[in-house]
Amino acid sequence: MTAATIRTVDAGSVAVLARLRAELWPDEDEAGHLEEARDALDHADRAAAFLAFDADGTAIGFAEASLRHDYVNGTDDSPVGFLEGLYVAPAARRRGVGAALVAAVERWTRERGCAELASDAALDNADSHAAHAAYGFEETERVVYFRKLLGG
Repeated sequence: MTAATIRTVDAGSVAVLARLRAELWPDEDEAGHLEEARDALDHADRAAAFLAFDADGTAIGFAEASLRHDYVNGTDDSPVGFLEGLYVAPAARRRGVGAALVAAVERWTRERGCAELASDAALDNADSHAAHAAYGFEETERVVYFRKLLGG
């Protein structure tokens, strides 16, 4: 079990969320992460973010969630809660931090009247697939998206 404390992101911790987001999604610039982190605060009716802190107050993970009203692959209801992002610092993994963050997202989702929580992962991200299974998610389908650029 974990000794992590889970807190909802607020104006005072949005920069911490942005820093952790950069660890999960390093291809986006710092300003983009900060903007997206603030967006969750600005749309609290449909988005939430949670931070995990260890016993000494160091942020060691985050989860972001949203309500999706559009079709979500593998679900039957609308809206559904959607786990948009989940990250636990490598040194804090396998201690229940991810499970505690997912539990916070589950509570938030239930409080909004949803009966389902969905998520996704890249096809080649076996670690994420295993983590989702450990958190109680079931795989529903696999999809490959395509696009065609239209010139002119």
